[in-house]
Amino acid sequence: MTWFRLDHHVADVLMRDLAGHDHSPSAFVVYLFLWSRTYGARRKTARLSHRAIAEDTGLSKSAVQQALRLLHRRQLVVSERRHETDTPEHRVMRPWRRGDE
Repeated sequence: MTWFRLDHHVADVLMRDLAGHDHSPSAFVVYLFLWSRTYGARRKTARLSHRAIAEDTGLSKSAVQQALRLLHRRQLVVSERRHETDTPEHRVMRPWRRGDE
């Protein structure tokens, strides 16, 4: 089993904010999953398709797409593609940390 560290802010504030305020527990699940694939793996980004995220989290592909839209709008995840059909590369942001992404 692999372990990774998680900022207290994620569990104390972000979970309640995404799941309660935004009524999107799937956004929290996707954020946590991407966190484990980036910071948890000591990487800055993770190149994952929506389908791969859905399969690994147990969410539907449409739930992952909706979650990523919310995370992008909240500036908690930045996803970039080299071209339109490319698999997106996701970067988890940590706006509560000054000078840190």
